[in-house]
Amino acid sequence: MSSAKTMTVTYVRSVLGRPQDQHQTLRSLGFTRLHQTREIIDTPSVRGMVYKIRHLVVVEGEDEVLGSSIHPAKGNNNS
Repeated sequence: MSSAKTMTVTYVRSVLGRPQDQHQTLRSLGFTRLHQTREIIDTPSVRGMVYKIRHLVVVEGEDEVLGSSIHPAKGNNNS
């Protein structure tokens, strides 16, 4: 069970003035206050939640996450 991939997410920007669904997404990921860091199991549903609030959080350990839908790979121009 400990072989599941995880990602480290840090809540760095305030949710004040943001839509209510972003408040709820932060809460569902377990964040309660600013500058809190959580290690979250890397599943497609969690990636979707992190993608929704990507402007409020920093994903660490990007060597595993880089190129994903959360943070596109550098030099990858999808236009």
